[in-house]
Amino acid sequence: MIRKMSARRTAASRASAAAALATVSLTVALASAPGASADESNPVPPPGSSPVCAFYDGDRATTFGEQGDRVSQAQCLLANRHYLRWSAVDGTFGPETLVAVQRFQADHPPLLPDGRVTPATWWALWHSGPNRVTPLPFP
Repeated sequence: MIRKMSARRTAASRASAAAALATVSLTVALASAPGASADESNPVPPPGSSPVCAFYDGDRATTFGEQGDRVSQAQCLLANRHYLRWSAVDGTFGPETLVAVQRFQADHPPLLPDGRVTPATWWALWHSGPNRVTPLPFP
């Protein structure tokens, strides 16, 4: 009887130790791993970009007057690049966002500064690093 109980305790101890070791190993691996994208077509954002921009992952044209996730994404990327104030990231493509898009486009030829976030502008927003040291004031 004593032998059976100690065997059970030993097995339970081993299982508990194995679970603890697995938990510690996973925690260490996750903490030390570089940021990786689950989707290889959506690479890790460039340096200076923030992971908080997770509203929209596409390239559909976005224009003045629109609202929603596409606008929030464009605004977030513009704010990361210091073309827009963070307080202006509100999901509404208004005058301040329009000016920010135009200034970004003007700084990134061959983009035309028309204020429309086209697929080419989306690409530039995703792949450029921070451009301005301080945000531009709204005129």
